[in-house]
Amino acid sequence: MLKPKTIFVTGGDGFIGSAVIRLLIAETDARVINLDKLTYAASGSALREVESSNRYIFEHVDITDIESLKQAFDNYDPDAVMHLAAESHVDRSISMPESFIQTNVIGTFRLLQAAYRHFSILKEDRKNNFRFHHISTDEVFGSLGVGGMFSEESCYNPRSPYSASKASSDHLVRAWGTTYGLPIVVSNCSNNYGQFHFPEKLIPLMIIKGLRGESMPIYGDGSNIRDWVFVEDHARALWVVLSKGIVGNSYNISGYNEFSNLEVVEKICDLLDLYAPPLACCKSRRELITFVSNRLGHDFRYAVNASKIKRDLGWKPRETFSTGIEKTVRWYINNETWWRPLLDRKILGINQIINC
Repeated sequence: MLKPKTIFVTGGDGFIGSAVIRLLIAETDARVINLDKLTYAASGSALREVESSNRYIFEHVDITDIESLKQAFDNYDPDAVMHLAAESHVDRSISMPESFIQTNVIGTFRLLQAAYRHFSILKEDRKNNFRFHHISTDEVFGSLGVGGMFSEESCYNPRSPYSASKASSDHLVRAWGTTYGLPIVVSNCSNNYGQFHFPEKLIPLMIIKGLRGESMPIYGDGSNIRDWVFVEDHARALWVVLSKGIVGNSYNISGYNEFSNLEVVEKICDLLDLYAPPLACCKSRRELITFVSNRLGHDFRYAVNASKIKRDLGWKPRETFSTGIEKTVRWYINNETWWRPLLDRKILGINQIINC
């Protein structure tokens, strides 16, 4: 098991990145360097609990800026990179794909350049213990019908600008491993949910709309199916992959929680009815559910086989969807001071964005 002394986490102010950093500071002895551009989706207070740690350092870095990356590698001399920085919202990728190509493709290329430059001058013992962990998505595999699951051997078939940009970055990382000998590992995860999730994604958006008594729009007829993993479970899985994963391997990460979008929103409604103040407009928040025109190229179903990471590395999720979604709903009920300012910023019509 590797025990890196210094870890770069790109995109550490994001939803998943901040969960990873909280875990690393709480459960390892590593020094953690957060490299983040601080885009609109940066979580802000998600890292407040670690800011006082002498093992946490923030660097304002855009991963498309090769000189800033080189300087960061020279200054901190990392033993590992956990690459999470990415544009991730599918709807935004449809309306503004160029930013996804720049960050997810060019940014990954620049990071690989800087990481290999750093790796190539390490002494042999440190080379053997260096890792570049690229964190990706199950969306690179495309869309499933009613049966089957994605495995690590599934063919790539991206169907949106977002998934195409992530597929490109996956291929770049593997190419740097094969061609240049950079010790890489890759992980592909199912949909995440949990605290500090930026409210343009399905679960936080529906919770907030339900709290405010607003219409809760779902694409199509709500039958599209996603596989959900609690963000803290995902963070633990990423540490396991970094510290125990075999160089050159990829690992799928899943919570084994397949639900249609409609089922997810109905569950949110029921939990809000149970824990939040009642609404004057309706007896049940299920009455707020509406259906809107389907998204362009909307994938029908994702499902991930995570047997490899369980078998080879000993990871499995701690949360079921029932326990995780209850924790999530109650967190948003109790943390309006976190999400209210995000709505007030009126970022790209956030109240109209739906994603899953």
